[in-house]
Amino acid sequence: MSYHGTVAQLVTLAAEGEGGGNHESLQPIVTGGGAFLLLMLLLWITTRFNRDR
Repeated sequence: MSYHGTVAQLVTLAAEGEGGGNHESLQPIVTGGGAFLLLMLLLWITTRFNRDR
């Protein structure tokens, strides 16, 4: 397959997904809040185990 054929397939694939791509049950505030809380938990765990201060 040529380079142009690959690019054409990628453009077609991208055009099919222009509906936003979000599932109706996914809420950005819940997803973002959950990710933030998870990162804060990992930061807290990291600082508890880091005794080389």
